[in-house]
Amino acid sequence: MSKFNKKKKGELPAVNTASLPDIVFMLLFFFMVATVMRDNELKIKNELPAANQVEKLDKKDLVMYIYLGKPNDGFKDQFGEEARIQLNDKFAEVSDVPAFIYAERETKREELRPFLTTALKVDKDASMGIVGDVKQELRKVNALKINYTTRIGDVSLNSN
Repeated sequence: MSKFNKKKKGELPAVNTASLPDIVFMLLFFFMVATVMRDNELKIKNELPAANQVEKLDKKDLVMYIYLGKPNDGFKDQFGEEARIQLNDKFAEVSDVPAFIYAERETKREELRPFLTTALKVDKDASMGIVGDVKQELRKVNALKINYTTRIGDVSLNSN
């Protein structure tokens, strides 16, 4: 009698799964770091006007966005057909703009606050009346760095 069994030919060894949890957690960590969450859900129509001389902003984390435009189809019954203001994920009035600016400033470090820029994302069909009202409110809170967000395209000026 022999104490040792001979290996049978054709048998595959079992797969070693000891490193499987490490791989799963590494993938999970990668996707958690690489995924960017959408900041705001647009509740307004926001087709940006075209411009031919466009500059990119350097630091987008120092930008506060104010959206202006007519409500989307799902919100027309509740908010009407007139151009509205959207701050973060909710509709707002012109009088809510200063509180929004102060709240956004509080989320930034003290040394970065002078470099904050307010970006107006205005729909190309929105009236300039609401834009002027928002700009007046921005002046009251000393938010004087304003950026108009546009898309790159050809602009033809019609002369009358």
